[in-house]
Amino acid sequence: MFLFNKFYVKNINTLIRFTTFLYIALGSSFSVAGSSQLPNIVVLFSDDAGYADFGFQGSKVMQTPNLDKLASQGIKFNQAYVSDPTCGPSRAGMMTGRYQQRFGYEENNVPGYMSEVSALRGAQMGLPLSESTMGDYMKVIGYKTGFIGKWHLGGTDELHPMNRGFDRFYGFRGGDRSYFAYEENDPERSLQTFFDKKLEDGLGNFKEHDGYLTDVFADKAIDFIKNNKSTPFFLFVSFNAVHTPIEAKVEDLKRFPSLSGVRKNVAAMTLALDRASGRIIDKLTELNLESNTIVVFTNDNGGPTDKNASNNYPLSGTKSNHLEGGIRVPFIMKWPAKIKSNTQYNYPISTLDLLPTFYAAAKGKGKLSGIDGVDLLPYISSSNSGRPHETLFWKKENRAAIRDKDWKLIRFPDRPAELYNLAKDIAEQENLAAQYPDKVKKLFKKLFKWELTLERPRWMLKRQFEKSDLDRMDKYRKPPLQD
Repeated sequence: MFLFNKFYVKNINTLIRFTTFLYIALGSSFSVAGSSQLPNIVVLFSDDAGYADFGFQGSKVMQTPNLDKLASQGIKFNQAYVSDPTCGPSRAGMMTGRYQQRFGYEENNVPGYMSEVSALRGAQMGLPLSESTMGDYMKVIGYKTGFIGKWHLGGTDELHPMNRGFDRFYGFRGGDRSYFAYEENDPERSLQTFFDKKLEDGLGNFKEHDGYLTDVFADKAIDFIKNNKSTPFFLFVSFNAVHTPIEAKVEDLKRFPSLSGVRKNVAAMTLALDRASGRIIDKLTELNLESNTIVVFTNDNGGPTDKNASNNYPLSGTKSNHLEGGIRVPFIMKWPAKIKSNTQYNYPISTLDLLPTFYAAAKGKGKLSGIDGVDLLPYISSSNSGRPHETLFWKKENRAAIRDKDWKLIRFPDRPAELYNLAKDIAEQENLAAQYPDKVKKLFKKLFKWELTLERPRWMLKRQFEKSDLDRMDKYRKPPLQD
């Protein structure tokens, strides 16, 4: 059986050439249906959005008509999780379909936050070349692949999206940047010292944009769709909205006269995100591609309530911790040809499931070796009535969590573990650890067994920042008031 994740190569181009050769040579083992039958796939991915900060999630303040419409036309997952409560590790897990801890990607790859004993430095902190991405898998089975927006999976050329399975890239390599163009002559933001925030068209072509970046990303996504409308395509649109810096268009700010401060700005940024998503979806309709295109909208982690005034109601917690507000996210999937409209799914799923779901939808053959995600299609079509996941795991060095059916255990480095029944206590207000010591012991054993399958972290968080994360969890232990 073909093992994507067992090949350790010096660069991903070698992997792609080799897998393509095997794909052709093995023929029947990796055959696909005729290209006209294959669905296009578009992922709309937001950054640091609050769980409750969309109309389809209950917000009365945020204006998200396009995403609300998408939710009404597809299926909404009410218990969708990411594999980590911060940007980089969450993306690494989603892109590979594997718990990122399996290859040591436990912490956010942000220089300055890392321990001095980290094995990697700066731009080298990224997705290991031993791992295959969504782009690799989809490209091998015949798709045109595009990545627009925030990458945040490594800043060196060898870790670049166009060396990780994507035919087209427009965006920036790092974790954040301004929504407006940087001044080319600013000495503090030169190409050499600021390269991971610079906009890049392809590989190595750095040039700043005109306008507001969220709108520009929509423009580039639409160009990709138009240029590839006659062939199956996989497009990942990785918006940096609504991540800091908090910057909005003046005309969007005017739409929220009753709000003020950061909350007003993030509402305007969310409006721009919705507008950009709507333009991309409308282009699919205009080109008669809508019926056989899978569109997914989701977010990378919980909202950082203290930094961008996001609202994770009714969940406690925030970005960077393992309470539900850090790891549970909005999630919509639309595929008119296959998925019933205006439906909901209530069992837990994970963004780890995206890769195997896309691969199965694209008629990819052969088992995806080492994948922790599952194909969701049998579950949402009701051909499988079970749970996609009996158990889900999270880990950041000493901190960890496990969800086993409706029970959730959170492990800390500085205090006793906590136990919650999420079926009865979604806000995690009633710690049941003292009442159910046997349940705590059982979940600890499952967690330890999983941890024995993992690699050591490739870089580690400085203790001062771990304390900051724990303090933030204590501060946001109770859910915010709903708008």
